Amino acid sequence: MNPPLLGVAIIGSGIFVREQHLPAVQASPYLTLKAIYSRSLKSAQDVAANVHGVDFYSEDSDKSLKDLLARQDITGVIIALPITVQPEYIKQALRAGKHVLAEKPLAKDVATAKELIEWYHSNIDTSKVTYGVAEQFRYLKDVCRGAEVARDFGRVIGYRFKFGALTQAGNRYFETSWRKIPEYQGGFLLDGGVHFVAAMRVLLGSEAKVVRLSAFTTQLQEHLPPVDTVDTVLKLENGCTANFSVSFGTTFTGMEHSIACERGSILVTRDTVTSKPKGGEQVTETTPSDVGGVELEVSAWAKSLVDGKQDDRQRPEEALADLELIEAMLNSGAQDGKPVELKLQM
Repeated sequence: MNPPLLGVAIIGSGIFVREQHLPAVQASPYLTLKAIYSRSLKSAQDVAANVHGVDFYSEDSDKSLKDLLARQDITGVIIALPITVQPEYIKQALRAGKHVLAEKPLAKDVATAKELIEWYHSNIDTSKVTYGVAEQFRYLKDVCRGAEVARDFGRVIGYRFKFGALTQAGNRYFETSWRKIPEYQGGFLLDGGVHFVAAMRVLLGSEAKVVRLSAFTTQLQEHLPPVDTVDTVLKLENGCTANFSVSFGTTFTGMEHSIACERGSILVTRDTVTSKPKGGEQVTETTPSDVGGVELEVSAWAKSLVDGKQDDRQRPEEALADLELIEAMLNSGAQDGKPVELKLQM
């Protein structure tokens, strides 16, 4: 017998809510969407105009966020707001006794993120109400499969990641005002790069944590401040080295993770994992497309609410470790490659 559906609300009305979070909630066998909140009533209504039974809340109507959070039929909320304002909404929802799944990155910087986590553990009964961070790259099937193969191949002895793309002015994500004129470090390198750090940490595993790094950053495109490119050398806890190269302002294209292990190597590209055991034959596996992983992460969140046990991949401490790496790269780059020690890696 299926458990009763859990009522949830979405706070936010951007592109990602419309194209990812809303369909993910609708696809879940555990969730039913009860409400949407946005600054304007029109934007809230536009997100779910054709969804039956959804109530709308906004700053410019007589139904406020406080009213939404007071509803007893809403168990949890998904929050997808600009980085700089999101922490206060997270606190409001947790104070109201709602489980929270909030978009990455955790905050605009490590100091703000640490304060939020400390507040959460000091003020909220985490055995009853949970705060999770929505980092869908931890759920990507190609990344998860690559990590499985890497663990089978033994100790990591090398890693390379490269991503290249040219984010054009006029790109629908770029044109959102909080991205176009960022009030946070790193611009797209923080907002998008934190995904790649999360995937890297999954692939490296717990025995190959990053302990030190040196990075160079630059701004190749005038419309992508403050920097749009980072090239990093990382030292791993096991003594080996790695490379991490990301640019949102280049004519290079594509994305790939390469992992060298004692008993073989692995190449992870979109929906494909190619492995070559030491002395063996190369094998290429095609992983089923997961359209960005959001449906998988929302499904995992919903299951955790039903089971009463938070999915470890959504713990805010994991997102803090991701953010620490990006911030360290940006700080090193700002100091012309000065090495930075990592302290929060898990």
